[in-house]
Amino acid sequence: MIRRRTLLAAAGGTVLGGALATGTARADATIAVNPGTTYGKWDGWGTSLAWWANVFGARDDFADLFFTTRSVTYNGTALPGLGLNIARYNLGACSANSVGGESMAASPDIPGYKQIEGYWQDWNNEDPTSSAWKWTADATQRAALTKATARGAASELFANSPMWWMCLNHNPSGASGGGNNLQSWNYRQHASHLAAVALYAKNNWGVNFSTVEAFNEPSSNWWTATGTQEGCHVDASVQSAVLPHLRDELDRRGLTGTRISASDETNYDVARTTWNSFGSTTRALVDRVNVHGYQGSGGRRDLLYTDAVTTGGKALWNSEYGDGDGTGLSLASNLLLDFRWLHPTAWVYWQVMDPTAGWGMIKYDESTLTAGAVETKLYVMAQFSRHIRPGMTIVDTGVDYAVAAYDATAKRLVIVAANKSTSAQTLTFDLSRFTTVTGSTGGLVPRWNTLTAGGGDLYTAHSDTRLNGKSLSVPFAAGAVQTLQVEGVVA
Repeated sequence: MIRRRTLLAAAGGTVLGGALATGTARADATIAVNPGTTYGKWDGWGTSLAWWANVFGARDDFADLFFTTRSVTYNGTALPGLGLNIARYNLGACSANSVGGESMAASPDIPGYKQIEGYWQDWNNEDPTSSAWKWTADATQRAALTKATARGAASELFANSPMWWMCLNHNPSGASGGGNNLQSWNYRQHASHLAAVALYAKNNWGVNFSTVEAFNEPSSNWWTATGTQEGCHVDASVQSAVLPHLRDELDRRGLTGTRISASDETNYDVARTTWNSFGSTTRALVDRVNVHGYQGSGGRRDLLYTDAVTTGGKALWNSEYGDGDGTGLSLASNLLLDFRWLHPTAWVYWQVMDPTAGWGMIKYDESTLTAGAVETKLYVMAQFSRHIRPGMTIVDTGVDYAVAAYDATAKRLVIVAANKSTSAQTLTFDLSRFTTVTGSTGGLVPRWNTLTAGGGDLYTAHSDTRLNGKSLSVPFAAGAVQTLQVEGVVA
């Protein structure tokens, strides 16, 4: 992930993102929540399994912490379960066997826990019941997948790279120069591997992948033979050649309801370029556009929404986001930018556990593979994921530092907002556009607060805020992220 970290740190603000730079003072403000403008039903929150799950996937405490909203005791501290409901399963590209005297060429710089074992290990036999397929592979990440599924999570199958033997240089980290590395005679085979795993998971693991994604940041040129993870450059023309095979391979296995997502490009602007390069036939194969958020506060989120959703009629997810800010303030800032301009219907954090300080929500030691400190970021994530729940409707706020979600059945409005400035401010939420707003008894509005600078509230509940008619004023400390839950709301 070093390349992604470098890019995110270097990403500059644009016309849309520049106003969100942290460290500036912001005056008190009034925010009008408008139920007349909405941005779809919320699908949910997720994480990619991959590396952290390859290490810790067998642990029930982490499955509970990440995929339920229960309180989980970790190292003597009660942590709020995040309630994630999407698990992205990483189909591996590695294996240690030889075929006809040929074997995988491994990057000298990839650590073992990032080498995910794939299932189709011998190209001589495509029959999944044959010995060419190793269905006992990747046991620990699979354990995380089945635990997430048992806790109610939906799932997506994705590949960082085709199997090593499908690669031109047999190296699943990339080509020596960062160019295309999928052999042209294995376009269909890559699709077949994905489809076969999807069917096997359905029949044997109790996992029904909702979507399958054949690529990961495919237009990026940093996937090289000396890379630190699995990866493969696949330019847009090759993507267009692979996608029909993927649809065919899924259909011929009876997986006609399994949808295709694409292309998980590294940022919003690259995603636009790739999407707009596809012809109408290719676009018709794609049910959802997946994009990664490694442009930070930069990039034209709004134009990707226009191209993919307004014009293209597709669903849109931010299917991977990560940053190195352990306070969680960058996460909150960029997530709120997504809500304001990208309007995804799901949001996925890359690795909830990571060995580099700040990148995960729990840090672990890369040498000993032991879990360590909890980052403040976990509590910030809880402010969003525990309250904006699947099925809620995202409601317009007109600003890029607050999001609102409405549950018509429960008559509940959730607002999450962040003060990214260096000084305190009061935010007033104007709810006059709703027909009825009562709050709980006596107009009480429960709130939860996290101070990202540390030394104070960490997803701490408070019962000290009340409505004034259809208005709600809340003081925010510098760097605070707060969640407000207003009951008795009728649109």
